[in-house]
Amino acid sequence: MSERTRRTGRERRHRRIRFRVNGTEARPRLAVFRSLRHIYAQVIDDDAGRTLAQASTLDPELRDQLESTKAREAARRVGELVADRAKAAGVERVVFDRGGNRYHGRVAALADGARSRGLDF
Repeated sequence: MSERTRRTGRERRHRRIRFRVNGTEARPRLAVFRSLRHIYAQVIDDDAGRTLAQASTLDPELRDQLESTKAREAARRVGELVADRAKAAGVERVVFDRGGNRYHGRVAALADGARSRGLDF
């Protein structure tokens, strides 16, 4: 499968998901983006158009710790960090947006890390 069809398929799935998944003030959206090398997570209030918390494997707090870890472990730590930052911003419950990716591997590890720190979704 070529890169172009893989990407356009993911983008189509993401658009389809976004019709149902919408972040509100009471329950913001935990959006995940996965590249080949890194993973990014944001807690977004779509009504206000604001990002409430974010974390990624490029984050200075994690970057030094992640150099020798596996991708799933790195994703789990990103999930834990974004959950800690979301709780500090007053967010307890979120709706999960997997970004058109399958819910397995790094995406599932990020979700498990966020759940382990008390984020409810």
